[in-house]
Amino acid sequence: MTASIVLDRVTKTYGGAPAVDDVSLEIGAGRFVTLLGPSGSGKTTLLMMIAGFVRPTAGRILADGRDITAEPPERRAFGMVFQGYALFPNMTVAENLAFPLTLRGRSKAAIAQDVARMLDIVHLSGLGGRYPRELSGGQQQRVALARALIFNPRVLLLDESLSALDKNLRAGLQEELRDLHARLGTTFVFVTHDQEEALSMSDEIFIVNKGRIVQSGSPKALYDRPRTRFVAGFLGRTNFVDGTVTARDGETLVYSAGGLSFRQRARDDAPAVAVGQPVLIGLRPETLRLGEAAGGAANSVPGTIDLVTYEGADYHVRATTPLGPLQAIVASGNGTPVPARGDRLTLAWGEDAAVVLADDR
Repeated sequence: MTASIVLDRVTKTYGGAPAVDDVSLEIGAGRFVTLLGPSGSGKTTLLMMIAGFVRPTAGRILADGRDITAEPPERRAFGMVFQGYALFPNMTVAENLAFPLTLRGRSKAAIAQDVARMLDIVHLSGLGGRYPRELSGGQQQRVALARALIFNPRVLLLDESLSALDKNLRAGLQEELRDLHARLGTTFVFVTHDQEEALSMSDEIFIVNKGRIVQSGSPKALYDRPRTRFVAGFLGRTNFVDGTVTARDGETLVYSAGGLSFRQRARDDAPAVAVGQPVLIGLRPETLRLGEAAGGAANSVPGTIDLVTYEGADYHVRATTPLGPLQAIVASGNGTPVPARGDRLTLAWGEDAAVVLADDR
């Protein structure tokens, strides 16, 4: 059985200062949800309140509609994977996995069966007799996952649980977590500050900043349609253009910036801006077209390349323009000419390529 979780106007203060400030959110049963934010944003405090290790100062926490705000962690039947794994060093892998089942009074035969099953699920069959110190970091992480899942929790909570691993190992475990989620159907609530990790793994992301949820949605919706400067800048690279609205042409804004005129489609969820008001535009580097590929676009600006960085699948290009520095991404390996430092060229984008943002600095 899996569970839905609702936070209803939850606040947590320390010394009068809010670590979490009037947060309401809903996590659907069986979803893989990520709380994403910078260090100190309040995301781990949110997770600890869901787990029951921290009591809210105000508000309620519900599981399947039942108020669990005052329940201790052991009564919530949630699994927890900590950043440092928290394995018992004096117990073997099998004994670590058996521990939560022993606490629940399971028989030795049933425990042995469940331990073998879970070791197989996390690809650690044959390692049950080893101690944590005899395992790699990735193997220890799998043991921690297996121990948190072995008693069939209604919710699995993961606190920065991949952050100690190197990049390649972390990428492999991200895939394994998604596979586990698909196989088990358990509600996963994952905390991270890693944007790529959140984008690649989540059904839904809640972006946390200064103790509040500033935007939520699917990874694609958040990346393509950020609402604020913070979200656009935190979730991937973004060029910010400060302009002034000079006219409206139906659903299109006309704005001036750097002595030039540009057009931007204004969507229903964009901040309302009137003629004569300042406007903030967010432009992803991958939406910019360079050189000859720029022909026919609604917006263009001349630029001089001042930096080219090779990043494997792509080249990261920076150009000096009348709008200030603009970043662009050029795919490598497909025959596309790569600009060189000092090249003068045109950077262009369509009126649907960018978004209008609220400036929350």
